[in-house]
Amino acid sequence: MRIYRVGGSVRDELMQLPAGDRDWVVVGATPDDMRVAGYTPVGRDFPVFLHPDTHEEYALARTERKTAPGYRGFVFHADASVTLEEDLQRRDLTINAIARADDGTLFDPCNGRADIEARVLRHVGPAFAEDPVRILRLARFAARFHGFTVAPETRALMRGMVEAGEAGALVAERVWQELSRGLMEAHPSRMIDVLRDCGALAVVLPEVDALFGVPQPEKHHPEIDTGIHLLQCLDWAAAHDASLATRWALLAHDLGKGTTPREDWPRHIAHEARSVKLAHALAERLRVPTEIADIGRLVAQEHTNVHRAAELRADTMVKLLERLDVMRKPERLADMLLACEADQRSRPGFDAAGYPQADIVRRAAAAFRAVDAGAIARSMAEKGKTGSPESGPAIAREVQAARISAVAAERSASGLRVVPK
Repeated sequence: MRIYRVGGSVRDELMQLPAGDRDWVVVGATPDDMRVAGYTPVGRDFPVFLHPDTHEEYALARTERKTAPGYRGFVFHADASVTLEEDLQRRDLTINAIARADDGTLFDPCNGRADIEARVLRHVGPAFAEDPVRILRLARFAARFHGFTVAPETRALMRGMVEAGEAGALVAERVWQELSRGLMEAHPSRMIDVLRDCGALAVVLPEVDALFGVPQPEKHHPEIDTGIHLLQCLDWAAAHDASLATRWALLAHDLGKGTTPREDWPRHIAHEARSVKLAHALAERLRVPTEIADIGRLVAQEHTNVHRAAELRADTMVKLLERLDVMRKPERLADMLLACEADQRSRPGFDAAGYPQADIVRRAAAAFRAVDAGAIARSMAEKGKTGSPESGPAIAREVQAARISAVAAERSASGLRVVPK
């Protein structure tokens, strides 16, 4: 039995980056050997075991053979005769196909170290084309290692995979898994670029692909192209450590502009409502977690209103805060406001002005939440104004009126113009 550390931790070590989880491959062993040595089996599709002390995963060296379309269409072969080189040859990228022995010796049959030095993402071999998930993985690595280029032969191979229909075999769970990880990388725009370059973006995220080439008014969007604006938003959010919910919201916030009739360009009247529908459909299709999908929907619906926060009447602001549900879900306001800020400040020439709208909404939300609805209800009860079927709506009206007054007072105290209702 010979054990080697493989994959990402070796790659990151060679790149002098903090190493994440360690993966291990075991050569020359059988499942029985592993169990006798105290390892616990956990693999369903192929033999993977947990170390008795560290609980790290140890996989038997294996090969694989394509038997059906899609990422599930594989048969794995693992036994004591599979060599380390055979195991490394089945991996996706050369930079991920390096192993290190206990004595420090490196095994690099695919020349991954040379590609690290040349800053190139290159597929190991033709078997790359058998698994469409590898397109998404490579795009995610491009977002992480943004200084790396994709080898020309790898770009050509990915285009061929898309043309052959392999990208259409991807299931929602795997798309979301890789997309969500890619969005959280340092330069998520690179993921979108790579997917678009090979044609996969039009297959897995057609709503996003439709944004490229769609113009916007230059006065408000010096970058003009809606797709370019999206890329700028994502990278601005990444530079400001935005949450996944914020980054998803930015991906979805302008989807409606991709459906604006050409004759209406560069204006996009009522794109917010169209964006909401498309954001909802995309989240449903990819099975995005509900709390993340909700923020995406709200940003698509309300980002224009937030941009106009200084101009809103107090009652309009209260209605906005009600739609945002700031009483029951105050925690998501920060994610939403950061998405709106990214939408504004990522535009060329707009960053230096800051985003005072976020503070305006935050202060209004604090005034809104400070209104004691219970005290209002008790006061009305003492005055005999409750007990009838109409009392519930009457209390709601009183609470809303109190919130409008509170927001108006806060706006006045902050030096904002208060427009009469």
